[in-house]
Amino acid sequence: MTEHTDTPTHFIRQIIDKDLAEGKHGGKGEHIVTRFPPEPNGYLHIGHAKSIFLNFGLAEQYRGACTLRFDDTNPAKESEEYVASIKADVSWLGCQWAGEVRYASDYFDVIHACAVSLIRAGQAYVDSQTPEQIAANRGDFTHPGTDSPFRERSAEENLALFEAMRQGELDEGTAVLRAKIDMRAPNMNMRDPVLYRIRKVRHHQTGDTWCIYPMYDFTHPISDAIEGITHSLCTLEFEAHRPLYDWVLDKLEGLQSFPSRPRQYEFARLNLNYTVTSKRKLKLLVDEGHVQGWDDPRMPTISGLRRRGYTPAAIRRFCDMVGVARADSVVDMGMLESAIRDDLNQHAPRAMCVLRPLKLVIENWPAGEVAELEAPMHPQNEAMGTREIPMSGEVFIDREDFQEEANKKFKRLVLGDRVRLRYGYVVRATDVIRDDQGEIVEVRCTYDPDTLGKNPENDEGQGKLRGVIHWVSAAQGVPCEVRLYDRLFTAANPDREEAGFLSCMNPSSLQVLEGAVAEPSLAVAPAESRFQFEREGYFCVDRDSQPERPVFNLTVGLRESF
Repeated sequence: MTEHTDTPTHFIRQIIDKDLAEGKHGGKGEHIVTRFPPEPNGYLHIGHAKSIFLNFGLAEQYRGACTLRFDDTNPAKESEEYVASIKADVSWLGCQWAGEVRYASDYFDVIHACAVSLIRAGQAYVDSQTPEQIAANRGDFTHPGTDSPFRERSAEENLALFEAMRQGELDEGTAVLRAKIDMRAPNMNMRDPVLYRIRKVRHHQTGDTWCIYPMYDFTHPISDAIEGITHSLCTLEFEAHRPLYDWVLDKLEGLQSFPSRPRQYEFARLNLNYTVTSKRKLKLLVDEGHVQGWDDPRMPTISGLRRRGYTPAAIRRFCDMVGVARADSVVDMGMLESAIRDDLNQHAPRAMCVLRPLKLVIENWPAGEVAELEAPMHPQNEAMGTREIPMSGEVFIDREDFQEEANKKFKRLVLGDRVRLRYGYVVRATDVIRDDQGEIVEVRCTYDPDTLGKNPENDEGQGKLRGVIHWVSAAQGVPCEVRLYDRLFTAANPDREEAGFLSCMNPSSLQVLEGAVAEPSLAVAPAESRFQFEREGYFCVDRDSQPERPVFNLTVGLRESF
C-alpha cells in the first residue's frame, strides 16, 4: 500500500485502507479507481472543488486512477460550453484524469441493454400513467405509494412498449420505464423509481441517435461498474439513493458482465456562507443579468475565483482546511479568504497603485528630472529580484493619505508634517491648492534629497515621521481601471431569506474605480498575474486588460474586513 502520511486522514481513507488490508482490490493501492462525474448543465463551483480534490487526491495518494465522466443524461439542460468549462477548470486546478474524458452517453447502448435485461427478468415495466398521476400515487413519508395499474404488464408487452419509446413512437410524458421494487418502501427512492424517460431533444454528444434517456440513479451505478470504479464518492444528499444504487447492480449481476462491483460512499458537501452554490440559482444570476457571466469574480464558480485571482494552491488548501466529514456544516467565507491571503502573501510580487489619486507637487524637485528608484519585488524573497520605479517632480498619492489637520493616530501625510514616499524620499507637505468648490486638488511639498534609503526616524531637529505612504509618478504612471469586489450577498445564508435569495444581494458588491494610476511596469502584466498593491490588497490582472489601460480585480484585502 502506498504511504501517504503527508496528507490529511479522513474516514474515506480509513475505508480504503481497511479494504486494502483485507485484500480487496488485490490489496494494492494502484487498483483504487475513483471518478469525478459532473453534470454539464452549468459551471463548476467551490463545492465541486472539494469533490475534485478528494477524488483526484485519493487516486494520487494511492497511485490509482481517477476518471472524468460527464453525466450527460439530460440534454435539454446541457451544452458543449459547460463541457469545455468543466474540463478547463479541472485542468487548471492541477488534476489529470486517467485516459480519455468519459461520457455517460458513451455507455447508452450498454445502459439500454441493462434496461432490457431488467424488463425480461420482470424487474422493470413501462408505466403509461401521466407524470401527475405518478407523482400523486407515489405517496409521501407518512403514506405508502399505490401500485401503478400498468405494473403487472407482461415482459413481452413491456419490451414492445420500451422499443416504441426507443423508436420515438410515443410522445414525451406518455410513458416511462420504472423499476419494479416496492411502492410501500420507507425510502421514497425505492418506490418504483423511473429508469428511463422520453426526451425528444438533440444530444450534444450523440445527436439524434436517442430520444429516450436514462435517469441518473440508473446511469450512475452502471457507468461506475463499466469503468471499474472501486469507491464511488458522493455528497450526503445521495445517501438515500445508495439502496437504489445497490439494487441496480444486484439485479444486473448475472445479467451483465462488469469489471468490478463498485461501492458508494457519502461525504458532507461544502456549504459556504454569504453565497449560493445551487447551479440552478447560479444560472438564474447569470440569465437575469445580476452578474456578468459565470466567471464574474463575485461568483463562487471555479472560473469566477480564477478571474478574481484565486490560485489552485489556495483553493486546495481551503478544501484541506475544511476536511472530509460525514456531517454537513457551513464554512465561513473568511476561511477561503484567509487561504488565498496566505498564499498571495508568500508568492505575489509587490507593486504600487494609487486607487483614488491626489496630485502631490514637489516644489524643490529638479526641473525635468526623472529618478529611477529600486524596490524589491517581494520584501521576504530576494530571489524574486527588484524593480525600477520612476519618480518625478509630480506624483500621485491616495486621497485618503492626506489631511490638513489630524491627531497623532493618523499615520499619513498632514500639512506641515513629514512622511516617506515608499522606497523613495521623505517629503513635507507645505500647502494645498483648491478648486472652485473648495475641494483640495493638489498638495504642495518639499523633499529632502539626503533621505533616499536612509532611516530619518531620529534626525536631529526633524521629529519623527508620521509614516510611509505609496505613490506613483504622475508622468510615468499608467491610468488603469480597478474593480473592487465584495461579497455578493449581505446575508450569511441567502437561501434562508423569506423573500428569496435575490432579496439580499449586495448592491455594493462591485465598485469600479476608473481614475486609478499604477506603476508603469504593470501595463504589460499578462492576464491572471497577481500582485500585492502595497497598502491596498491583493489584485489580479483581468482578461479585459489592455497595455494602454490595464484592468485589475481585487482578490482580497490585506486583512479581514468582516
